[in-house]
Amino acid sequence: MASDMQIIRYLEAGIRTESARQNAIASNIANISTPGYRRVDVKFNEILADKINNNNDLETEDENIELFTPMNTAAKPDGNDVSLDGEIGEMVENSLKHKTYTRILAQKYRQMDLAINFNK
Repeated sequence: MASDMQIIRYLEAGIRTESARQNAIASNIANISTPGYRRVDVKFNEILADKINNNNDLETEDENIELFTPMNTAAKPDGNDVSLDGEIGEMVENSLKHKTYTRILAQKYRQMDLAINFNK
């Protein structure tokens, strides 16, 4: 089972990643009419899932947020593969994840505060 500090690091990394993903989505939407533009996303979920599944700490080098081009959507005739509907769906999902991570982190801090101040 992960320690409280591991959980906090996972949540903080998730929050940073979802913030970076929001910027990537904004960039995709801004370039929706740019010929040849391919959408970008953030590569981190696989690293985080592996660390959590193996109960390993996140290392500093693991927390580097890397942009990549998924190449999993069909390109339009102008070579652009950004879909406004797809990006809005990604934005909604991303916002929900970000809110969830933030709420869980806040709850974790409240639990720690209660434990520290229990007998005061």
